[in-house]
Amino acid sequence: MKNFDYQTPTRLVFGKGVVNEKLASVMNQYGKRVLVTYGGGSIKRKVAGHAKSLYDEVMDILAGKEVFELPGIQPNPKFNPSVLEGVHLCQEHHIDVILSVGGGSVLDCTKAIAGVAGTLEGKVYDHVEEAWDLVRGLRPTTAAVPIVDIITMAATGSEYDMGGVISRTETNDKLAYFSPLVFPAVSFIDPTYTFSVPVKHTLAGVADCINHIMESYFCAEHIDMNDAFMEGAVRSLAKNVKRVLANPEDYDARAEIFYATTLGCNGIYCLGNSPSGWPMHAMEHALSAYYDITHGEGLAILTPRWMRHILTHASGELHEQVVERIEKFGKNVFGAEGCEASILAIHDFYREIGIPMTLREVGIDESRLGEMARHVAELEGLDQAWVPLYEQDILDIFKACL
Repeated sequence: MKNFDYQTPTRLVFGKGVVNEKLASVMNQYGKRVLVTYGGGSIKRKVAGHAKSLYDEVMDILAGKEVFELPGIQPNPKFNPSVLEGVHLCQEHHIDVILSVGGGSVLDCTKAIAGVAGTLEGKVYDHVEEAWDLVRGLRPTTAAVPIVDIITMAATGSEYDMGGVISRTETNDKLAYFSPLVFPAVSFIDPTYTFSVPVKHTLAGVADCINHIMESYFCAEHIDMNDAFMEGAVRSLAKNVKRVLANPEDYDARAEIFYATTLGCNGIYCLGNSPSGWPMHAMEHALSAYYDITHGEGLAILTPRWMRHILTHASGELHEQVVERIEKFGKNVFGAEGCEASILAIHDFYREIGIPMTLREVGIDESRLGEMARHVAELEGLDQAWVPLYEQDILDIFKACL
């Protein structure tokens, strides 16, 4: 078992009605000037079981404060314009706290805004490259604007971790940004706000979380308690997503999914394990950076092909480890016997619930696979992953996904 040093400072407020019950008292701790960040406008639509839209609920609660807004944050959130515009608003209006309202992409973007605005002085448009160097980890984050969030989609786990993923379109980069200073101070999680999430995004969020867990599960050194924790979480996700497909307003199913996804990226599933290198995420970042596809769908497509590739390309003791992990995961999650059955089980589960399982289905052909493989090999360091991947390995996996 590996040593670990673990702290999660985020306060989680979970359950029906918690926004109306407790958001006002939380926001009063942080001052008068609030930047509200959100996405394409879904928060302005009325949700089943609520008298008003989430947007109207929030604005009522913030009455009496100076409120500024940054709408239009996209999935696969963009450095330019969203991060830069958000930082500009923070600097111009001396924002005391940012309230992120929406899914994980909105919160990822908010974290980058908070860290860049807190660290860089002066106008951000005079320091664009310095801001990007901070996002990609070449400069340290030394301060951040406090963050409170209302998370409305069960997927990324951004509400309970210290990172986010930001895309820079002009360079086809999609990179992770990390700093302990951008943990949300308080995260509000009311599963009823997910009742109206489109099926496509519900499924992609579940796939994203399953992959977060699998990235932690497939590693060299692991402990029994973590294995049971992760296997149980995936079983819960697989069971409850089917309940949600049958009844989108099944509160208990939505709540279990949200609980699992909230823990997905903050490290708690794998304390004491050795790292894996997160190879599937590294490869998917290229897919969604180049083609702007839905992140969870890209991960679902990659997962069984990555499993099969490492099974056939690892040798010696590493091959024995790969066989053990695949067989144990498949048996304890899906009741599958053997490696091939385990790989087919995860593939068929995703296909059964309605996720596209080839790159061609999401609009990706072979024309840029080599370019993307080179990009991943140069930027992501997968030669240091649990099962090392080089440019040709990455290309082979991409081709197997067509």
